[in-house]
Amino acid sequence: MVAGERSGDLHGAELASALREELGPIEIFGCGGDAMRQAGVQTVADLRDFAMVGITEVVSGLPRARRAFHTLLAEVDRRRPEAAVLIDSSSLNLRLAKRLKPRGISVVYYVSPQIWAWKKWRMRHLRSRVDKMLCLFDFEEEIYRRAGVPVEYVGHPLLDRPEIAGPRLSRHEFFAEAGLDPDPDRGPLVALLPGSREIEVKYNLPGLVEAARRLRERRPAQRVQFVLPVAATLQAARLEAGLRACGAPPGLIRLVSHATHDALRQADAAVVASGTATLETALIGCPMVVVYRVASSTAFFARFMLDVPFFSMVNLLSGERLVPELIQKDFTPERVVAEVERLLDEPEARERMRAGFERVRARLGAGGAARRAACAVAQMIRLGVESAA
Repeated sequence: MVAGERSGDLHGAELASALREELGPIEIFGCGGDAMRQAGVQTVADLRDFAMVGITEVVSGLPRARRAFHTLLAEVDRRRPEAAVLIDSSSLNLRLAKRLKPRGISVVYYVSPQIWAWKKWRMRHLRSRVDKMLCLFDFEEEIYRRAGVPVEYVGHPLLDRPEIAGPRLSRHEFFAEAGLDPDPDRGPLVALLPGSREIEVKYNLPGLVEAARRLRERRPAQRVQFVLPVAATLQAARLEAGLRACGAPPGLIRLVSHATHDALRQADAAVVASGTATLETALIGCPMVVVYRVASSTAFFARFMLDVPFFSMVNLLSGERLVPELIQKDFTPERVVAEVERLLDEPEARERMRAGFERVRARLGAGGAARRAACAVAQMIRLGVESAA
C-alpha cells in the first residue's frame, strides 16, 4: 500500500482497517505516514520522501524520492505481495505501477489520480498498468470507463470521518485553546489554511499574513480574529517562524494544533489552499475563499496542461463558481480581503455558499467508501489466489 501525501495516508489507514475486517489477519507494508503506521501498515518508506509540489520542487527532491522508490521495489521483490494498492500521487504511483505489472502483481488504484484535469495523455498508462481503478467522485467513473480502464465508484471517505460529523471541542474549549476571545460580538473569526506541505506554506503564507494584517486595519471597530490550524504534517515552531518572517504582528494570527476541523466549525469564514481541505471545509459548512500559488516556472507549464474550468474540487462538483478562486497572480492580499469582507458582511452570500455545499455533499456518495474499496481489493486478492491454485 503506497501513499505519497497526507490525505492518502488517512485514506490508506482507513482502507487497511477495512481490509482486516474483510480478510482477517493480513500483512500490509509500503509507503505512508503516521496514520497508516497506527493502522498497522509497515512503512518501509515515508510519504515525506515523495511530498513535492510543482516542477522546480520535484527537481530538488528527486534524489531522496529515487532512493525511497527503489527501497519500495526491493521490499516488493522480497515479500512478493498478492496485490498492490496505490493511493493518489500519480507522479509516484504510475511509475510504481509500471514496475509492478511485469512482476505479476495485481494493481488497484484507490483515489483515482486527477489526470483527467491535466496530463490526460497518461490515460493510456492506466489502461496498461492498473487492474482496477477505485474512484471517489461520481463523474470519474464514466471518464475511466470511456478510456477502457476497469473502474468502480466507491464514494468519498471524508463522509465517514468523525471530525467532519461533529466537533471535538466546544466553542469555549476551542477559543480557550487557541487564545481567542469567544464573544461573537467582539468580532468575527477567520481561519487561514495555507496547505499541509512546507512548500505550500512557503508560497501561500505570505499572502495570507498580509491579507490578515490589512483586514484587521480596515475594520478597527470590529476586531477580526485569525486562527491558523497546524496541519499534522507541519511543525508549529516552523510556522511560528514563518509568521515572523512574513512580518505578522505578534498575536495577529493564533496557531492551534490538532483542531483544524474545530477551527473551521467555529470560523465565520476561511481562506483555504486548494486541495482536499476545500472539501473538508465545504462538508463542515464554513464559507471560504480558495487560494493557491506555486513557483512561477511551475505555473508557466501548468497553464498549457490544465483542462478544467475550475481549480477547486468544490467548484468542479458544484458545476459553478460556488467559491472564489484566487490562483497565482490573482492571489493578492487585496483580492483576499475583498472576498473575505464580502462573506463577513453579506449573510445571503454565506447562505448561498452553504446551500451549494449541500449539493456538493450529495455528490460524494452515501458513506462507507473504505468498506467498499476493501471489498474490491479483497475480491481481486481472492481471484488471484484462486488463479494461482
